[in-house]
Amino acid sequence: MTGALPTFSVASLDEDAAGIRAAFDEAGVVILKGFATREACAALKTRAFELVDGFDIDAHRTVFSTTTQAHAADAHFLNSGGAISFFLEEEAYDANGNLKHGKRQSINKIGHALHDLDPVFSAFSHSRKMEAAARAVGFDAPLLLQSMVILKPPSIGGEVTCHQDSTFLYTEPESCVGFWLAIDEATLENGCMEFIPGEHRGPLRRLFRRKDGGGTEFIELSDAPYTEERRVAAPAGVGDLVIFAGRAPHMSRANRSDRPRMAYTLHMIDARARYPAFNWLQRPEGMPLRGF
Repeated sequence: MTGALPTFSVASLDEDAAGIRAAFDEAGVVILKGFATREACAALKTRAFELVDGFDIDAHRTVFSTTTQAHAADAHFLNSGGAISFFLEEEAYDANGNLKHGKRQSINKIGHALHDLDPVFSAFSHSRKMEAAARAVGFDAPLLLQSMVILKPPSIGGEVTCHQDSTFLYTEPESCVGFWLAIDEATLENGCMEFIPGEHRGPLRRLFRRKDGGGTEFIELSDAPYTEERRVAAPAGVGDLVIFAGRAPHMSRANRSDRPRMAYTLHMIDARARYPAFNWLQRPEGMPLRGF
């Protein structure tokens, strides 16, 4: 299904911040057109590929999959909260364990501390414009929790099943908000984001947490189904920013096209909220979360 999600120009950060907040509260998602310039997006893309090119793919072969959750108990994944780590596409390898494509087309994502550890991504993430976007959707004391480059490469970019980000980045009270920047044009054909507008007012369905003694688990909180028949596509041009609530159900289809769909995602939380020790993403000692 396609339809109109609340959409504003980047100028609205100065001219209509109240309108952005009202639309965000109502739909759980807003789109800011032209948030970043094409030049800024090109610089982020260049830097992402520099990081990929320098990655030793034989050292860490962790596959990221929202369908099998095969990564969930992997130490490489669980220790990535304070690192720049790489995760492979589910279809990266053939039956003999060999890469089907080059590295740039084999990586699912890079995470989860680019916003603090890489100078290019840090400058973008901690910018005044990003702070203005955070304040427009209600943050008074935002902390930048995690960051990801999601490569969604041509032909093998994996499906992301319907989920809520507060499942994985839980605070008390809940405060997680996602900021998703289109580095490439995102369409239905190459796997743009899709949302169920207004359903952020429903319950949190699951909680993903570390288990006592090691490993991770999902805790079922509600059996309310997602009304996926109401899902609305969020096509985005280069530089558009999609902002969505932690309870906003969202998903994306596999990228079977011949075009990439790279995006950069930041998640922020309220500095006044409690961040439980059972959350999977934890920073190492001496690496506190930062705001703007």
